[in-house]
Amino acid sequence: MARVRRKSRPKPAPVPLGRMYTLCDEYLVWLSARNFSEDTVRTSRACIGYFLEWCRERSIEDVAEVTRPVLERYQRSLYHFRKKDGAPLTFRTQNSRLRSLKGWFRWLARQNYLLHNPASELLLPRLENRLPKYVLRVQEMEAILRQPDVSTVEGLRDRAILEVFYSTGMRRMEVANLKVYDIDRERGVAMIRMGKGKKDRFIPIGERAVRWIDKYVAEARPALLMASDDGTVFLEHGVAFERLRLTTLVRGYIAKSKIGKTGGCHLFRHTVATLMLENGADIRVIQEFLGHAKLSTTELYTRVSINLLKQVYLATHPGASEKRSADAAELLASLESENDEES
Repeated sequence: MARVRRKSRPKPAPVPLGRMYTLCDEYLVWLSARNFSEDTVRTSRACIGYFLEWCRERSIEDVAEVTRPVLERYQRSLYHFRKKDGAPLTFRTQNSRLRSLKGWFRWLARQNYLLHNPASELLLPRLENRLPKYVLRVQEMEAILRQPDVSTVEGLRDRAILEVFYSTGMRRMEVANLKVYDIDRERGVAMIRMGKGKKDRFIPIGERAVRWIDKYVAEARPALLMASDDGTVFLEHGVAFERLRLTTLVRGYIAKSKIGKTGGCHLFRHTVATLMLENGADIRVIQEFLGHAKLSTTELYTRVSINLLKQVYLATHPGASEKRSADAAELLASLESENDEES
């Protein structure tokens, strides 16, 4: 019986560097067509762009020239890279850049631009399981909230923004995209549309935050409107805030408060989660509140909150306080005395 010969896969034609940029654009369109978030598309564009620039500097002009050793060289270059201030790239940044590359090369192989995927066995850097650098106390949070000059249009807007961050623990993109009709004042809830992962969710919002939003909408927002109004709550020059601009705004008020701590929008999110946990909120409720897809992300705050640990420590450790040390010494002396009497 004659053997049936399998048809060999056609060998891909060489792809010049200019074509590599085109393939990157095609991949980004493919991501958008499959409803990946704008953040994913934006991150992929930037991370693949860094790699293509690295290839251009080394005269790598064909995707077929990109082998696993080449990718490992690129990975080492990320590790040794230093920014303008001399700081290295964090392992989280290195991981992000390489993950985007892995996704692109997987797509190239599936589209038959490559015979095989050179990034399939590339090992990514391990991510540190780091705790937030700072968490604010209630008094520190109140000090930050008092910084905006609410007698001005921008100050009133900024106070409302800070109140929303503190009340809801929203991500900065969620605050930037918040619409006037997303706030249900009667029920005391806010709807987050197209949050991370393009997921909608309802979350509670405090009465004080709602009052500041209403004051801002009535007294300041009309002055910030331009020709059209799409319902976005917080405006700058008639349009929604950019995320980096929100970070700069929040960071400035934290510095102005002179509390000795630094941070941006996420510092409010860390603080909200930690304070809720310390006041008895269930971890799964906090997960739903913050919009975390995985419980392991929320469990980070169980290691930040140490109130319960401190209470147990103070109640049980002999050296935790001077009074307990004195009590322990008195107890030991009493036991020694009893031992002498028995002897």
